[in-house]
Amino acid sequence: MPGIDKLPIEETLEDSPQTRSLLGVFEEDATAISNYMNQLYQAMHRIYDAQNELSAATHLTSKLLKEYEKQRFPLGGDDEVMSSTLQQFSKVIDELSSCHAVLSTQLADAMMFPITQFKERDLKEILTLKEVFQIASNDHDAAINRYSRLSKKRENDKVKYEVIEDVYTSRKKQHQTMMHYFCALNTLQYKKKIALLEPLLGYMQAQISFFKMGSENLNEQLEEFLTNIGTSVQNVRREMDSDVETMQQTIEDLEVASDPLYVPDPDPMKFPVNRNLTRKAGYLNARNKTGLVSSTWDRQFYFTQGGNLMSQARGDVAGGLAMDIDNCSVMAVDCEDRRYCFQITSFDGKKSSILQAESKKDHEEWICTINNISKQIYLSENPEEIAARVNQSALEAVTPSPSFQQRHESLRPAGQSRPPTARTSSSGSLGSESTSLAALSLDSLVAPDTPIQFDIISPVCEDQPGQAKASSQGNRRTNPFGESGGGTKSETEDSILHQLFIVRFLGSMEVKSDDNPDVVYETMRQILAARAIHNIFRMTESHLLVTCDCLKLIDPQTQVTRLTFPLPSVVLYATHQENKRLFGFVLRTSGGRSESNLSSVCYIFESNNEGEKICDSVGLAKQIALHAELDRRASEKQKEIERVKEKQQKELSKQKQIEKIRLRIDDN
Repeated sequence: MPGIDKLPIEETLEDSPQTRSLLGVFEEDATAISNYMNQLYQAMHRIYDAQNELSAATHLTSKLLKEYEKQRFPLGGDDEVMSSTLQQFSKVIDELSSCHAVLSTQLADAMMFPITQFKERDLKEILTLKEVFQIASNDHDAAINRYSRLSKKRENDKVKYEVIEDVYTSRKKQHQTMMHYFCALNTLQYKKKIALLEPLLGYMQAQISFFKMGSENLNEQLEEFLTNIGTSVQNVRREMDSDVETMQQTIEDLEVASDPLYVPDPDPMKFPVNRNLTRKAGYLNARNKTGLVSSTWDRQFYFTQGGNLMSQARGDVAGGLAMDIDNCSVMAVDCEDRRYCFQITSFDGKKSSILQAESKKDHEEWICTINNISKQIYLSENPEEIAARVNQSALEAVTPSPSFQQRHESLRPAGQSRPPTARTSSSGSLGSESTSLAALSLDSLVAPDTPIQFDIISPVCEDQPGQAKASSQGNRRTNPFGESGGGTKSETEDSILHQLFIVRFLGSMEVKSDDNPDVVYETMRQILAARAIHNIFRMTESHLLVTCDCLKLIDPQTQVTRLTFPLPSVVLYATHQENKRLFGFVLRTSGGRSESNLSSVCYIFESNNEGEKICDSVGLAKQIALHAELDRRASEKQKEIERVKEKQQKELSKQKQIEKIRLRIDDN
């Protein structure tokens, strides 16, 4: 007979929606088998109960066998061999419907016992396993929900141990129950054949015994047919026993191999993070806002498909589009005191989604996978190989330098927190580079061993010339929060230009040159490579205010000025050649790592697709400031000319008075 459809026991631990959907088909098939077998059981029971109704009972049995091929079983209605076999049985039974005497004992032993055993033992076992599996699945979902709500800040080892133990126990119970349930459903496909054929074979053998091989209906051809059916039943039984043994061995092997996977947060040393993935699937908790301050978390199955992130609820046949992750941004976030949360923002910044992974390994792999997909690596022929090459290039481009980090930290005030730092190297490349950069040495753009600052620490404008006036106002106390005093007029109130942009600070580093846009491109490359290597996904969001006097970074919540960049000190600014969300500018400051009086620092930001607009705004501000400066100089020059003329008039008037006095003296 053809092969049997089976449930994949190996996929029970993953418990994907596809597996659940296939399980639903098998459960529906089991219900259909149960309904059909109940009817067949009742028909055979009528044969056993009353010899006088034997003719009617055999007729009903024949009718039911004829209708087998019309049954719509979800798994395909069995096969043609089975249908033709049952059709042949139906004809024979219809011919024997005139027989009125049957040995009740033979019918009870050969016909009623197999189908009764299938109905009372096998079908009830399926129902019992279904209930046990449903309870185990609900317990596992409840345990996962409790684990997801573990506090990240108020961590309690005892509670955490109990919750993890609960997840381990419930997941193990669900996995084991599901494997046995799958095994029973797979076995049911064999038992269905046996339960259909064996009672019929027993019935015919009882008839042969009853008529002592002398009945006209029982000829040699029929005997050969029955012999073939008996051989087929034995073959099915042997195949079933072999398959059951194989499935039991698979269950034992999977129980041993899957034991470490029951822990929700496995040991990263045993299961290292794969950063070269371009496809990933698994369960995540998705945050859904239900109000201004309230939200709910739904556990769904997520998977990547090309440049799309798909979601699929349990029981759904197919998944739906959750977000387009081409050119998106992803970063780890803190959300509602939950572990392993990350945020995905679409390329235009209009849509974002916060998801929670189950473990640290899944958390990092999801972020790395989405980063690789965002770079459209999946479109190449060997995406994982290219992703590995990109990560290796980033590793060669950026290498951590603990000694320089300690030296850099010793120069920082004691009250400030330590920012992440990394040492950059001039070797390697990441992303596209301009043609002019190929002709320049990287060392001529960025100094070797230059630290990268990924966090905003203190205002850079304290040592600027524009602050000299403020520093010379005696012993005036400085506001530590960067707020101006109540009686002091804001520096930007009289500015003609006021433009505000939402930006996220990526990092800054000292550069050796400030007269070529390639400096900004190279700084972007090294900072992005450093962030990828050191898994730094957090970015400080600020409001960038562009005026004719300066650039200001303002806290969006407190409206406190974080940094002020005097506009005359901004000597260079540029947007990334391909990713227009990235932009940067070079600030010329006093002091620095070099021995000279002036140094240049390049600051890199990410915006919501407004990089060119910000650079245009900075250019407009510098033009306005230049015209204002030229007007001021022209005005001062005009005033100086007027003062000279006035002085000359005074001198001329004085000379005339002296001449008059001399004339009077001469006349006297």
